[in-house]
Amino acid sequence: MASVGLQGRSIAITGASSGIGLATAIACAHAGMNVVLAARREEKLRTAVERIRGLGGHAEMLVMDVTAAGENQRLIDFTRATFGSLFAVFSNAGYGIERPVLRYTDSELDRIFKTNFWSSLELMQLSASHMLANNPGPIRGHVIACSSCVSKIGLPGFAAYSATKALQDHFGRAMRAELDAQGVCVSTVHPIGTRTEFFDTVAGLSGGKRVSIQAPERLKQPAEVVAHAIVKRLRKSHGAEVWTSLPMRIALAGATLFPGLTDALLRRRQRSIDAGKN
Repeated sequence: MASVGLQGRSIAITGASSGIGLATAIACAHAGMNVVLAARREEKLRTAVERIRGLGGHAEMLVMDVTAAGENQRLIDFTRATFGSLFAVFSNAGYGIERPVLRYTDSELDRIFKTNFWSSLELMQLSASHMLANNPGPIRGHVIACSSCVSKIGLPGFAAYSATKALQDHFGRAMRAELDAQGVCVSTVHPIGTRTEFFDTVAGLSGGKRVSIQAPERLKQPAEVVAHAIVKRLRKSHGAEVWTSLPMRIALAGATLFPGLTDALLRRRQRSIDAGKN
């Protein structure tokens, strides 16, 4: 497989003020890429850009809300105007909320699907179309979406989150097949539990302490592991699923292969959780 040079190419990253997005921005800059960091929190973005520039990288920031109309197109236009072209996009903005299915409100579901899936899909569509229209081949660009390992399983307490990540996974795979021959790579990233603000945000949105199935702290990975895997994939001439844990990938393959056993294990775990509340 031919290697793709990253030096001087540009990438736009949403959700880039912290966590996986920030780690990926730093890793891409270290690989010689021009980076546009996009997120809502201006001060954190400014700190992140200064950090990258201090390391000798090229970075700019764009304060934006991915769910607002026109913002994804503004990100593409800003990146092209700033660095002359757009080679890659990492759709990373997203969050989770812990709720039993019967307790989700319409507004909660609307917000999480709009943030995690609909805005992500729009950015993937717009950026891929931009790459096809503006970038020379044979590799015209790379579209990446941050899915999750739970995209492969309906997780109790996290049905909405896992569903949005499954949708990213499904659309990403379809786009990967549809666009490969046209020179646009499409990849989905499937992290396991990562040491970021994600879990604090989940707890805050879920009314306090988390109780559902989750990775033990000792098994969580640093965001830099995911970032390294993303840069490694950017150097490839084809898109793919990006995994950072072989044991988790095997376990989830087994969960798909043996759905009855998976259901039994999930039921057992849920009963244990429910008993602990009483």
